[in-house]
Amino acid sequence: MIKLHDLYFKPFISEKEIAAAVERMVHEIADELGDEIPVFIGILNGSFMFVSDFVKKYPKPCEVTFIKLASYEGVKSTEDIQRLIGLTQDLTGRTVVILEDIIDSGNTLTEVHRIFENEKVKQLIIATLFYKPEAYKKDYKLHYVGIEIPSKFIVGYGLDYDGLGRDLPEIYQLKTTQHMTNLVLFGPPGAGKGTQAEYLKEKYNLVHISTGDVFRFNIKNETALGMLAKSYMEKGELVPDNVTIDMLNSEVEKNADAKGFIFDGFPRTNAQADALDKFMEQKDSQIDAMIALEVDDEILVKRLLGRGKTSGRADDADEAIIRNRIKEYYKKTAVLKGYYSTQDKYFGVDGVGSIEDITARLSQVIDKL
Repeated sequence: MIKLHDLYFKPFISEKEIAAAVERMVHEIADELGDEIPVFIGILNGSFMFVSDFVKKYPKPCEVTFIKLASYEGVKSTEDIQRLIGLTQDLTGRTVVILEDIIDSGNTLTEVHRIFENEKVKQLIIATLFYKPEAYKKDYKLHYVGIEIPSKFIVGYGLDYDGLGRDLPEIYQLKTTQHMTNLVLFGPPGAGKGTQAEYLKEKYNLVHISTGDVFRFNIKNETALGMLAKSYMEKGELVPDNVTIDMLNSEVEKNADAKGFIFDGFPRTNAQADALDKFMEQKDSQIDAMIALEVDDEILVKRLLGRGKTSGRADDADEAIIRNRIKEYYKKTAVLKGYYSTQDKYFGVDGVGSIEDITARLSQVIDKL
């Protein structure tokens, strides 16, 4: 992730993918033109990297020049495009290949065709490295396209956001969900995870999604997903990850304006963590941290036995059951600790002390994200 001015951008197209697209376009155009000496024209400012890499790979003699058009203000393609720098050479009877960095609305092409109407060129060929078919509104033929992309703003490889980003060797895509904080909260039985989740969601204006609560809600209300999950549970089978993800998606969609989420009870395995990462990526977001409350086993046992005197829960009254629950927790979270540690997203927090002290420790982690 990178930040340019006030916006965040995420990796989108690698150097390797760009190089492969340029190489393919070079061969396609060279094959079509044969021994003819073309005039390659780059549209400044964005095309300078593309043109440079293209002509370096072009296997035959060619001429290169540039024109400059004003086409972008910030992240929006303007309707009013003016020719700023014109051509000085005679192009009569020549084959002209326009090398564009990106074509979205097609407004630039209108001006390009206007410029070359009276140049009496042999043929005008349009080649663009990036193309947004969803945004294209013109009828001009695009003879060569490198990579088709969705209609989202990109920077890098010559493209900028208010002056920044042109120097990046790869392409980054605008992250439309800005400033969202998403946490995976873990803690062994008796660590006070539920209590802390309540404090954190209020303090940071986050939405707390408890997988257990989501399951119970869907099953109780007999939603399609709830009935599907119940059918697996009644057979003693694990509910497939995609069903759980669909339930989480429903909860996320209900809170589209949230500043972030606390996920509680999911993921439990590497496969689930990977599924959650892909799900968040589809939402143009990501998991920022796995935070685990760490409490000594003997303290946990003491807490749960004490809670069992008033909670009425059978699993809080039997020490053997309690110790087995704690053991199961560690078995499950050990794998996830490794998963998130490799992403530098695992944070263990001391879960012993007053509620206020523990909240303060958790807040120190979150404030740094």
